[in-house]
Amino acid sequence: MNFTKYSKYFVLLLISTLVSLAFWYGFYANVPSRLGFPTTSLETIFANYDGPNYMIVSKCGYNKKCIAADYSLPQPLEYYPAHLPGFPLLIKTFSFFTTTPKAMLIVSLLGSILLTLVSYTFFQMFVKEKNAFYLAIFMIFFPARLLTLRLVGAPETWFMAAILLSIIFYKQQKYFLSAILGSASLLLKSPGILLFAVYFVLYFRNKKINYLSYLLIPLTGLAIFYVYYLQTGDFFAYFHSGDNIHLGFLPYMVFISNHTWINTIWLEDVIYIYLISFYGVSRLIKKYRYNIITLFPLLYTVAAVFVAHRDISRYIAPVYPFFILAFSKFLTNKKVKLIFILLLPAIILYAINFLVGNTAPIADWTPYL
Repeated sequence: MNFTKYSKYFVLLLISTLVSLAFWYGFYANVPSRLGFPTTSLETIFANYDGPNYMIVSKCGYNKKCIAADYSLPQPLEYYPAHLPGFPLLIKTFSFFTTTPKAMLIVSLLGSILLTLVSYTFFQMFVKEKNAFYLAIFMIFFPARLLTLRLVGAPETWFMAAILLSIIFYKQQKYFLSAILGSASLLLKSPGILLFAVYFVLYFRNKKINYLSYLLIPLTGLAIFYVYYLQTGDFFAYFHSGDNIHLGFLPYMVFISNHTWINTIWLEDVIYIYLISFYGVSRLIKKYRYNIITLFPLLYTVAAVFVAHRDISRYIAPVYPFFILAFSKFLTNKKVKLIFILLLPAIILYAINFLVGNTAPIADWTPYL
């Protein structure tokens, strides 16, 4: 047994855990207020979007009567099917042992750990082990938007881990396991269907492989819609959840600032995100040609261009591991490592500022417990 290899997994587990616990303790002890931020508590973390929405679904499912009776968030009752059942089911599982808000943070912590360990395994397939180890640590903190997603009730860490595991098993020719993880990704976030689209394209490139098991992914989508039908009477409740599907018919609609979920002219950073994404995809194609490592980020990036939402950095999060791989040689340069260390305080302050300002208006926590 390679104890050195497994010790690195343990170190990554430890770092990922300590980062989350340090942030949560800081909010619990109201440390941000000493830096000039408003008064905080652990409830600030609980209230961060979309955590309360997922907690509500874990309590009521999509039953409108239950939601209307116990909860008073401002969004319409039709909005909740926008939150797929995978993450709420995880919260509900752990809520048997503690309160629902704490169960949500346990699930978030486990998702963060899982993503860190899976990303290390993923990077090892393409770069030297010491570089893979560093890149896994790097991805705990960067991009900064991903750090905030690790700290709150958000399904992205589980979603990204499921995608990476599906791809890892595909590369290992374990197609049934790959399909199961692909299905799990769709239980968590609707863009998981893009993974099926990639496997569908790969089928036409190599018909010798049996891709029948990947039909589990769209079948999972149909099962979700059937759950919606049972609980809301609307099989297509996801598509009737209000202003939730932000895909436009034209690219770059995010720059029309009077659209819902945008409402700002301060959008220059989105151009830089697109620039890095396009260049990252081109580097992947140049190095790895056309296979799943390039096709998934290519398709996902193209889809992101049609998203009209201010929070593009969250929408494009699932391709972060692929872009980190694309720029791995640059990121593991000693000078860049030093720059990363210099940026760490900025990343931490960004995360605190984001968490303080991204909370739902919850006056009574009793229904959430």
